[in-house]
Amino acid sequence: MYGWGKRNAAGALSLARGRGGRVKGMPWRKYAVIYRLVLLENLQYAANIVVGFFSYAVFIYTFIMLWEYMYRTPGELIAGYTKEQMIWYVMMTEMIWFGSGAASVAREVSTDIRGGNIAYLMNKPYHYTLYVLAKYTGEWSVRLPMYAMLAAGIGTLMVGPLPGFPLTAVPGMAVCVVLGLTINAVFKMCISLFSFWIEDAAPFQWLYDKLLLIVGTMFPVEIFPKALQPLFKLTPIYTVFYGPAKLIVDFSPEKCVEILAAQAVYLAAGCGLMFLIYGKGVKKLYVNGG
Repeated sequence: MYGWGKRNAAGALSLARGRGGRVKGMPWRKYAVIYRLVLLENLQYAANIVVGFFSYAVFIYTFIMLWEYMYRTPGELIAGYTKEQMIWYVMMTEMIWFGSGAASVAREVSTDIRGGNIAYLMNKPYHYTLYVLAKYTGEWSVRLPMYAMLAAGIGTLMVGPLPGFPLTAVPGMAVCVVLGLTINAVFKMCISLFSFWIEDAAPFQWLYDKLLLIVGTMFPVEIFPKALQPLFKLTPIYTVFYGPAKLIVDFSPEKCVEILAAQAVYLAAGCGLMFLIYGKGVKKLYVNGG
């Protein structure tokens, strides 16, 4: 949305270069430079994010009315959630959905591969997939806090403060949200990297997004039949949206450890798959002469 040109990427890295064309310091420094410059650029256009607030507010208002109707009996529980917890759950998952802007990752990777720009970028002094992740992190670092403040304002005004919310657990919740965003971006990139072999990976992105949106975003996993719940917990749904939102509305140290462990496994597996697909795709380009 706030596109950062490929020439700017090269300029960003040149700021961190020393003699001999190498990046000073640790290898991760180049990605920190990319992240910082994307963050600064997005801060300049932060006001543009406000345009998306209207869609978020309408969406949340609709769901608040829906759950107000569903919870007609005071103190009623649905799938173990009170009315306040259920509404806050949806607000948190939608905050992550709107604030992450993960579609930009899929769009950029697919465009680079289909347009041939990948042949130029893969010869740069950075790993292409990590370069995209660094850019994406710089983008959501501006968007997500703004949506978080909007969600907190709407929730407090229309529903009231979340009962029993532990302020001391905020750091753990923040880590879970960040890991969830990263896992989502990694898997969306994996899907887009199949553009090395197929003409358009958009249909697969659509299926993946709708699965995340319906199961775990609009509705918590507990809403669905018990026979399906263990299956859902073995998918990215558990680590991307459901897990972080569940911690926010119903925090427990045991649940936090469980979700962090699952996220660590999924992040490692996702990165391994991402590097594997990218490596095979690059090899295919070399074999076919770029």
